[in-house]
Amino acid sequence: MYESVESLVACIDEPNRSGCSRMLSEHRELFATVQGSTHNHQAWPGGYLDHVVEVMNIANVLYEQFSALRPLPFSRSDLLLVVFLHDIEKPWKYELGDDGQLHHKAAMQGKAAHQQFRLEMLARYGIALTAEHENGLRYAEGELTDYTNQQRRMGPLAAMAHMCDVASARLWFDHPAAVDDPWTGARRAATSARVG
Repeated sequence: MYESVESLVACIDEPNRSGCSRMLSEHRELFATVQGSTHNHQAWPGGYLDHVVEVMNIANVLYEQFSALRPLPFSRSDLLLVVFLHDIEKPWKYELGDDGQLHHKAAMQGKAAHQQFRLEMLARYGIALTAEHENGLRYAEGELTDYTNQQRRMGPLAAMAHMCDVASARLWFDHPAAVDDPWTGARRAATSARVG
């Protein structure tokens, strides 16, 4: 069963659960308005929240399946925290251009700017990260230019967060479906807002 973002955030351990819940509550309208990306995944109004909920649901399923096979060196709470926060800068990094398209704000260009914004948001909401969480956030989208064959940069938590993000952004980039999504209970944020 596809779970709501609220029920998944409720699975995050304290003290971070309260900060994440408050962030979600204070910015839910914005999260349910902005796109998940400019073109590649969940690129519709409300797609940002849809992507976050999708990644969290995928994380919930993968955690259960993988931990049944072998013990994982992190908790479900750790994984849900990282995937909830992995794109937290997105609702603030775009602006509508004169051409009617979304464009990156100049001040939000590049991974360093995204990371700085994330850190400011975490501080504002009293969210405390371990070194493992920080690695998870840093590499949830892959090692990119940090890759080297001399050292493993992405830790286990980051690896699973990356798997969840890739599944949402590249496998199920158009889900949840606008109507009749096959995953029981899945629906778009804009639909959820209208339904209640």
